[in-house]
Amino acid sequence: MTSNPADLHRAFASFDTEWSPHIVTRVNDYDVRIVKIRGEFVWHRHVDTDEFFHVISGDVDIALRDDDGRERVVNLTEGSVFTVPRGTEHKPSSISGAHVLLFEPSDTVNTGDKHGDIPSHISSTTGRVMSAG
Repeated sequence: MTSNPADLHRAFASFDTEWSPHIVTRVNDYDVRIVKIRGEFVWHRHVDTDEFFHVISGDVDIALRDDDGRERVVNLTEGSVFTVPRGTEHKPSSISGAHVLLFEPSDTVNTGDKHGDIPSHISSTTGRVMSAG
């Protein structure tokens, strides 16, 4: 990490991978991560933490599933923020693609409790630290 400001537009331009979060800075024990998304993620949950989404550009749908199996979809447009409560099963997706900022504890794996059958277009990771500059 660096003590210099981070330009999010430059940071997003520095990588092409989708569904692979990059860490732009840390706040205490939390990462500020950015990710490019297109298509569908996997159903998963984070048992011990909420997950904060801020859509920088594009549109994102987050499907949510309650404990009774009922589903609903939250649509996020550019500039929207949404927090998925801890323990809530969810699946983000974007048809046209989006740039998203995430805020979550540093040891949080993006695929949460999903350990098997992860499609090859998704990296299961705690994020990649962005290089300085």
